[in-house]
Amino acid sequence: MDKLGEESGKRKAFWLLSQPLLLASKSAGRRLALSQAHIPFEIAPAEIDERAIEAQVIRSGGDPDAVVLALSRAKALKIAQAHPGRLVLGADQAGSLEGRIFGKPADLSAAKRQLAALSGRTHRLHSGFALARDDQVRFDAVVHADLTMRRLDDAFLDAYLAAVGDVALGSAGAYQIEGLGAHLFEKIAGDHWTILGLPLLELLATLRREGALLG
Repeated sequence: MDKLGEESGKRKAFWLLSQPLLLASKSAGRRLALSQAHIPFEIAPAEIDERAIEAQVIRSGGDPDAVVLALSRAKALKIAQAHPGRLVLGADQAGSLEGRIFGKPADLSAAKRQLAALSGRTHRLHSGFALARDDQVRFDAVVHADLTMRRLDDAFLDAYLAAVGDVALGSAGAYQIEGLGAHLFEKIAGDHWTILGLPLLELLATLRREGALLG
């Protein structure tokens, strides 16, 4: 078997379905988590009005967990309804500081303000997912990670943002822990995949229950 064929076999080692998982997200962190677990997947990003859904959940008294679950469900269902019979994964992540939710910064100035607010403090990441087929959510969950940032001065923040550029705008908190974002922290409580934006162990358990993975 050539290297390409061997790698393809590894990707499907435990996968029992005839078609790959559909990932309703463009997130690099989620793609990385699925690839590392050798889950075959195809990308089918869900175009939804995230800010409108978030605002509606908050108006109704929902907390950050409720926001993340609502967005994960909306993404999963939109793609599942367009691809009958396929198993679809929707996911979302938000951060909170003292109960106040924050998400991806709009630009580098907003990223600096966000990082300055988090400096020297502990914030929480809320990472959720929903697994759907057709018009039904089969399972959903939210898992948390608590991260404590070092005290960061203006000079370091400017150097960090100059180094990472617009990559800082791609995730809640303006950092990617798997890259230069690691330099921001002094303590972390939570698993690596949750910080990447996908609670992988909970997802794998759900896929096994759904008969998609070897048990």
